[in-house]
Amino acid sequence: MIRIRNLAVPFTERASLEDLAAKRLMLPPQQIAGVVIVRKAVDARRYHGAPIQFVYILDVKLEGKVEKKVLQKLRRDRNVEWAPVPQAPAPIPAPHLERRPVVVGFGPAGMFAALTLARHGCEPLVLERGNDVDTRHEDIERFWRGGALNPQSNVQFGEGGAGTFSDGKLTTRINDAHMKDVIEAFVAAGAPEEIRYLHKPHIGTDILREVVRNIRKEIIRLGGTVRFGAQVTDVELGEEGVEAVIVNDEERIEADVVFFGIGHSARDTYRMLLSRGVAMEAKPFAMGVRIEHPQEFIDRAQYGEDAGHPLLPVADYALTYKDPATGRGAYSFCMCPGGFVVAAASEKERVVTNGMSNYRRDSGIANSALLVQVAPADFGQEVLAGMALQQKLEGLAFELGGRNYFAPVQTVGDFLAGRSGSTDFLTKPTYAPGVRAADLHRCLPDFITKTLTGALPYFDRKIPGFADAGAVMTGVETRSSAPCRIRRDRETFVAEATPGLYPMGEGAGYAGGIMSAAVDGMKAALAFLHQNVQY
Repeated sequence: MIRIRNLAVPFTERASLEDLAAKRLMLPPQQIAGVVIVRKAVDARRYHGAPIQFVYILDVKLEGKVEKKVLQKLRRDRNVEWAPVPQAPAPIPAPHLERRPVVVGFGPAGMFAALTLARHGCEPLVLERGNDVDTRHEDIERFWRGGALNPQSNVQFGEGGAGTFSDGKLTTRINDAHMKDVIEAFVAAGAPEEIRYLHKPHIGTDILREVVRNIRKEIIRLGGTVRFGAQVTDVELGEEGVEAVIVNDEERIEADVVFFGIGHSARDTYRMLLSRGVAMEAKPFAMGVRIEHPQEFIDRAQYGEDAGHPLLPVADYALTYKDPATGRGAYSFCMCPGGFVVAAASEKERVVTNGMSNYRRDSGIANSALLVQVAPADFGQEVLAGMALQQKLEGLAFELGGRNYFAPVQTVGDFLAGRSGSTDFLTKPTYAPGVRAADLHRCLPDFITKTLTGALPYFDRKIPGFADAGAVMTGVETRSSAPCRIRRDRETFVAEATPGLYPMGEGAGYAGGIMSAAVDGMKAALAFLHQNVQY
């Protein structure tokens, strides 16, 4: 097969991909036997007045054995080459284990660690503190309607992890060969096939619920066990490493290999691991607010007169800012086109926000976190000091919201002018259970509010109207990533000085999203397999 890179065509182009490939390769259309989309992206930059374009990478199969002749003819074209031949990974024999491996947490890291282990005959035992995804969905909806918060089953805890109730985006900064394996597992479990090639793939929370349910069924089919309502409350460590885990303070399960994919909100588990002497360290993260705009405004800003065209996806944005005086950065994060701001608390009497979108992204409202960098210098070098700061701000937001899980909101105009109380919102706040107009300066530290005060006008110059006086900001967004890291060996993935313990994913401080967490969990499992097989 031949690969064509950087094939840019107007987004309204009606010719088939087969015809476009034939034209690019200077062949008659009947010579094209098939086309596979490897990558599809939107280029809305409009250089020199050019239309919005779709930019493709295509793998093209030709009729007959003419590839060499075509490549010779186009040898000066750097965007035409042999398509890479997929290399099957070397098989890994099933290891002989005295005890089945234990996987703690069933978010992306735990899920793909368990799936990888199950595929290699290890019959893992998965222990998830929260509920299955369907019960979890009911628990969350009840909380959003004003019911009681379930500390064990919420946006943070339960089958699928925090990513299941998010936008379900699979974009990541990592570049790892295992990303393809994760994508294929998602597709096999019911995710849209387009995630194989879209530049910014996303699944959506509505489809993700089905996907994680099906991955769980596959793990069970392969001999694994998945238990819900099973929180690992302690771990027994001996001279040779892990000896057992304690579930729900009462059940002891002997184990010599435990994968910890606990997520970035398992604060009680962090405390437990630290008390047992597991090596941990404070790390930078980010906190701030979420901001909402009409989706049509973001579409117009990105697409101009083509906004709303049915062939174009709803638009997103990515913004960054660096304070010229302090050097502290601010940026947009977890941008959710056509989504909602959601209540993401996992502890009582604390307010936390997050963003979520369904697959169709059709709410009409765009939201994004606006975050400011936070470093150990801001909160102290003690391992869990960053976590304590998160809790403090979440508690302040709970008080400002009226102590009923309503979130404090403030217009951009009020925020920049140093006043509060306006309810003339550009869009109705989407956060449920509800909102209360307040001064966000009262639940955020000065270094965050001052940085945001500089960032908002700067972002407005990038997207005119972004800092509209009526744009609503909702507080607080504190769970962008883990506030600490569980130290591990770079090659073996084993926790420092703790044989048998494999920290992984966002909760361990080694990932930042669904895709990177899933890849990290898969690689942790593969590292274990390579260490324990006899070839």
